[in-house]
Amino acid sequence: MATEVITRKLCDPHSVNGEKVEADDVIQFAYDGIVREVDACTECKKEHEARYEPLVEVSRVVKKRRKPKTETEPAAPSSEPEPAATGMAAG
Repeated sequence: MATEVITRKLCDPHSVNGEKVEADDVIQFAYDGIVREVDACTECKKEHEARYEPLVEVSRVVKKRRKPKTETEPAAPSSEPEPAATGMAAG
């Protein structure tokens, strides 16, 4: 037998006052250099947007990693013949 658990998200700004209002949206804000989110109802979301300017995404685009350089052409034999080693000693 399976039991389904349903959790309700409550509006965090209303929860501070002890009210239980169901949340259906999220408010984003920056605190201490970190972007945080709280659950909010539509009314609190509209109030927050009217009071504060929205967060702007200022992160840089992730750069692509450079591929290691590989030789596209196999090493071609040189056109000049290598000098052959002679068995004669200078003398």
